[in-house]
Amino acid sequence: MNIREVELSGHIIDSLILPKTLDIIMDMGGDFKILEFEIGKKKTDNSYARIQVSAESQDLLNEILVELSEIGASIAEINEVKLIASEKDKVAPADFYSTTNHATFVYYKSEWIEVEEIEMDCMVIVEPRDKKACCKPIGRIEKGDLVVVGHEGIKVTPPQRPRGKQGVFEFMASDVSSEKPLMSLIKKIALEIKEIKEKGGKIAIVGGPAIVHTGSAPLVAQMIREEYIDVIFGGNALATHDIESALYGTSLGICTHSGEAVARGHRHHINAINEINKAGSIKDAVDEGILKKGIMYECIKKNIPFVLAGSIRDDGPLPDVITDVIEAQDAMRIYAQNMDMVIMISTMLHSIAMGNILPSRVKSICVDINPATVTKLSDRGSAQVLSIVTDVGAFLPILHDELKSLENK
Repeated sequence: MNIREVELSGHIIDSLILPKTLDIIMDMGGDFKILEFEIGKKKTDNSYARIQVSAESQDLLNEILVELSEIGASIAEINEVKLIASEKDKVAPADFYSTTNHATFVYYKSEWIEVEEIEMDCMVIVEPRDKKACCKPIGRIEKGDLVVVGHEGIKVTPPQRPRGKQGVFEFMASDVSSEKPLMSLIKKIALEIKEIKEKGGKIAIVGGPAIVHTGSAPLVAQMIREEYIDVIFGGNALATHDIESALYGTSLGICTHSGEAVARGHRHHINAINEINKAGSIKDAVDEGILKKGIMYECIKKNIPFVLAGSIRDDGPLPDVITDVIEAQDAMRIYAQNMDMVIMISTMLHSIAMGNILPSRVKSICVDINPATVTKLSDRGSAQVLSIVTDVGAFLPILHDELKSLENK
């Protein structure tokens, strides 16, 4: 038998790290022996376990160790991280280490170095001169980059759930369901937003056009005006229909107040794009007095950055839309690492894209009427996301009312 020892430390029982570790070992055909186990007696105490992992082949043992490292188990025997230089741009060595979105450290030159700008599905690059480690997507790998390979000298620290009440994010480990207590959840989210802003933290919204279709755009605009929102991420549709609503009072040709179809309203969103194109940009349209309200108007007036990532189905698109998806990813990355909370609202593709580049330490909330959206986020590895299955038209008014209520206390 091939044998290695792994260690677990922290709130390994409440966070289910210990049972997950044992499940992975058994499910993959390995065996284990618990050599040491200390349970924290107080709610703030950490627990510790040292486990012997065995497998019939070295290859199987290595596969088990890789899986265990992704949930926070570290090899007890500390060895130097292994590095291999890339032989070609956009090409990683065969045994490259693929990152999670959890805080990650590599053991290099007798020192644990934290990997900067961590996100999932990337490579870890070590810069020997500066003794630094950073994350790079495969499309950014350059010939000569020293890429971390294998599983030695790597330590992953997932977010853990301490014992006791943890506010709104105590719900994040529960199943996706439309039967969660909506009012209670939104109250706790509002309190979390208030606490983040009082500490000078930053909050982003990833929004889809349903925000406008449901008549909720004025609420998001007001939240920007009231300085609850620091960055907006979306696509051509969010901005186009927001501008359509501001100019014509419709969204996809439907009146946002009465819910009735407007004659020739189907061309309103094209008219909106046309007006912005004539002005030159959204900012130019605001400066010229063409655009006088809405989400995009408030972004310009409050100097709130926004990233509009295009897709193949876009009309127009607006001149502010980034049509190169890799450029759009990089534009989102500029802000993602600095966020304290991200609220993803009714946009499956943009929510998953944001989830892919967010560190797991960022408090994340996904609101969608379709359970598949929040399920896909979790399946893709964004386990930190609090899932709320409801209509955005119900969520945003309640959230804004709760924020105003907290202001008045």
